[in-house]
Amino acid sequence: MSEPIRVVVTGAAGQIAYSLLYMIANGEVFGKDQKLVLTLLDIPPMMGVLEGVLMELYDCAFPLLSQVIPTADPAVAFKDVSAAFLVGAMPRREGMERKDLLSANVKIFKVQGEALNAHAKKDVKVLVVGNPANTNALICSHYAPSIPRENFTAMTRLDQNRARAQIALPTQFPDVASGTANGKPVTDLVEASYLQSDFVTTVQKRGASVIAARKMSSAMSAAKAAADHVRDWWQGTAAGTFVSMGVVSDGSYNIPKDIVFSFPVEIKDKKWKIVQGLKLDDFARSKLEITTKELLEEKDEAMQVCNAD
Repeated sequence: MSEPIRVVVTGAAGQIAYSLLYMIANGEVFGKDQKLVLTLLDIPPMMGVLEGVLMELYDCAFPLLSQVIPTADPAVAFKDVSAAFLVGAMPRREGMERKDLLSANVKIFKVQGEALNAHAKKDVKVLVVGNPANTNALICSHYAPSIPRENFTAMTRLDQNRARAQIALPTQFPDVASGTANGKPVTDLVEASYLQSDFVTTVQKRGASVIAARKMSSAMSAAKAAADHVRDWWQGTAAGTFVSMGVVSDGSYNIPKDIVFSFPVEIKDKKWKIVQGLKLDDFARSKLEITTKELLEEKDEAMQVCNAD
């Protein structure tokens, strides 16, 4: 067994964390021989619920789990962490304008960015799950200048997993032009009319469909995607494969620099690299242009809030 690493999960009393913590503590993310110290961060009113989560973790008797620390103090939560799952964020409520949501989340991710900057290891790997994840990751990085920007990522793996599931059945913008199923190009197996209509809307609206069915938002699938994201970041991708990660753009695929955008990446030695040269048709490019426009608007609004502080 290796020496324990410290891992923080924010929003730790919530639904996503409830599934995610099991996967982390069971060794599915960092490996079956990596001992862990888990710190669980949530707001003061959730400390009672967090005590219940703590009991469950201990009752599971995970052999890898050295210690669990529940706290409402970011300084405690982020101390010496090697990995951070930033799950907690202000959800968008009915009647709330996007700028209101961004303003609330800027405050949350400013505090967490400053705590990471002051207390975390400088090679910490940060995954932002809470939406709007891309802009939240950008803000968090902005307030943690001593940590490399490439160490801040946003979760787009849930959409990738949803897209794989939809392709596997019979058959955000999910691009399958470079995808294969049983060794054959997806575009050879599935009608283009489906890929450019029902497939896209099914993946994009899957979260709303889950809410309609279970009266609560996606939790198990979001937790699995977060675990997949950090597992691949920590352990690497298999040769010849790549995954979706929201990372700071370097200008690849004509995406403007300095926004967090979902790219295909391959990972080795805990470092991601954007896969180059994948073909994009006119339909895909038109969708990416819409996403780019929205993210640039979000960035401008979020930076206005930062500068007003």
